[in-house]
Amino acid sequence: MKLPVISTAGHQDKSLVIDPEQETINVHDASGQLLGNMPWGAIIEQVLASDDDTRFAHCRTHLRAPLAVKVRYTTPEGKQFDSLTGGVGGGGLFIESSTPLAPGTELSVEFALPDRPWEKLKAKAKVAWTRNKPERYLLFPGMGVQFMDIDEKTQSLLVELVEALNRSRTPS
Repeated sequence: MKLPVISTAGHQDKSLVIDPEQETINVHDASGQLLGNMPWGAIIEQVLASDDDTRFAHCRTHLRAPLAVKVRYTTPEGKQFDSLTGGVGGGGLFIESSTPLAPGTELSVEFALPDRPWEKLKAKAKVAWTRNKPERYLLFPGMGVQFMDIDEKTQSLLVELVEALNRSRTPS
């Protein structure tokens, strides 16, 4: 199967050729000359070795920062769960859970930020992806939830918090 590269900057004239017999992806230039290839196993290992922020950066419009805050989430059937976040951002949260809900599940989420614990922030969200088991003993199982309905003030507070956290964690 040959796939032309159409919109990736700097590579529009190249194509990817999938070779299922050799389990490789071959990269060809505009004239069809082979530039190189990579085995599927190497690609899979690279994806699994990267962290969630790297793997899902292409589909996020807001930065995230690692932060644990208490979160309560409620399913459409009214089931409530209390947990912790593993990361926060203006576009969503990572909620730690040993039994993550299925992607596409809609939720109501309620949480407070560390600098204003008295103020309960609420949003409607849906499960975008799940991690069903721990990875490399460092990443907890859980689910990435994407905000579907969040008021502008709440989103602004999250964006400001993430910017401040990321600034404070970057060596100067």
